[in-house]
Amino acid sequence: MPARTPSVNALRYFSTSLRRSSLPSPLPGVSTALAHASQAHSSSSPPHGVLNVSPRPTLAQTFSLQGRVALVSGANRGLGLEMALALAEAGAKVVCVDLPREPGPEFKAVDAYLNAIRGNNEEGVEALGGGSVGSVLYKRADVSDQRVMWELGEAIGNEEGRMDVCIAAAGILRPDKDALNYDAKELHEMYDVNVHGVLHTAQAAGRQMARFGNGGSIILIASMSGSVTNRDQNWISYNSSKSAVIQMGRSMACELGPQRIRVNTLSPGYIYTALTAAFLDKQPGLQKKWESQNPFATPALSVPVAISWSVGDITHGSISLSYSWKIAFVPC
Repeated sequence: MPARTPSVNALRYFSTSLRRSSLPSPLPGVSTALAHASQAHSSSSPPHGVLNVSPRPTLAQTFSLQGRVALVSGANRGLGLEMALALAEAGAKVVCVDLPREPGPEFKAVDAYLNAIRGNNEEGVEALGGGSVGSVLYKRADVSDQRVMWELGEAIGNEEGRMDVCIAAAGILRPDKDALNYDAKELHEMYDVNVHGVLHTAQAAGRQMARFGNGGSIILIASMSGSVTNRDQNWISYNSSKSAVIQMGRSMACELGPQRIRVNTLSPGYIYTALTAAFLDKQPGLQKKWESQNPFATPALSVPVAISWSVGDITHGSISLSYSWKIAFVPC
């Protein structure tokens, strides 16, 4: 009998206690590799280099959304659309909600891009984990209208028979306003979209997740501004609305966890989108100032935001995507 290799000895000591219990291995990838090493030294082992155990799913397969259904608000353009595209690239069918009656040029370009991949796959472009890419479907809806959003969620559930992912990304940003003279009407408008709209979107999807009992993942898009105050920006309504989203996520995570519905918030930092361009373009020096306050000397990119739906089994999390900006933040 050949001498035991270090990997075989490791398997024996590593897995003894696990074999005695019904608990799964906390390191499934390493356990599978060690099992392969153990089998390779058995008398009935296959030729060297031939896989002799059932391989575990790859990381890409684990995060694949093949056959899944997603609802994304604020997805006609900007970060919402970027995240919807990421979900579709992973294989999901994504229902994209926004206020315009017809989708804009950015959405149409994304739709055409996905159609081109499906129709002409000569370069072998596949969804994450294999299989075909998903799709994006535009639906007009006002997220501030709870009844409309609930009905939309129910319609999706009736048609698809499931709901797996929700990203509540719709939001608005108003110009600077003096806190002592802030107009009540504008404050209500901000909260109707940034707070009520986020809740209504999460409810629309979450009700279907609970209905079908398959669990799911709800991502609420907050902001770095929900945790810190942006220097020289009078954003009392925006900042407080994003703080509300962060706390909303914590509360929903605790309540929905027993139904296997995970809830997390993502807090992007400074990202150049159509939303921020409205005031950045009018203040040429502002972007440079923001960059100087970031250890990376750069605004955050949209790509990390787009792919951060893959938060795995995390729930009750508030994930900052500010590229370490908050590390160097100096309070007012």
